[in-house]
Amino acid sequence: MEFEEIYKTYWDRIFRLCMGFVNNHDAAQDLAQETFIIVWQKLETFRNESNIGTWIFRIASNNCLRQIEKEKRFPKSELPINLSEEKQRSIEPQIQFLYKCIADLPETDRIIISLELEEIKQAEIAKIVGLSEANVRVKIHRIKEKLTQKFKQNG
Repeated sequence: MEFEEIYKTYWDRIFRLCMGFVNNHDAAQDLAQETFIIVWQKLETFRNESNIGTWIFRIASNNCLRQIEKEKRFPKSELPINLSEEKQRSIEPQIQFLYKCIADLPETDRIIISLELEEIKQAEIAKIVGLSEANVRVKIHRIKEKLTQKFKQNG
């Protein structure tokens, strides 16, 4: 598969996965771009031992986790008071709320539910996160219950 075809096929899905991690459009875009730089750099080393999508999602997940670890080690300084926050107007409020709820989940749960929302098969999710399929099924069920509760509370 050519890099350009991979990029076109997976960009939106990888962006949404990153969005589930950081709940910030610009940061998600940066993470998705970094993911595709890594994919481009390592494409010749891909050995077809797994589905290329699984490989790309694993790279994206690892990239997002590294970013979260960096942010924990180096907290951002506060923004100057005179800057106003720009809200994303293009994303529906319910979807924004969903991203916010996903961003509040523990890291592994974030990966799992983001991949589930991308309609990745549970067997593939298990490979990406290194858990058994049964464990992934249970986690997805519990995550969906948590998210449903948050939506009910939000009204």
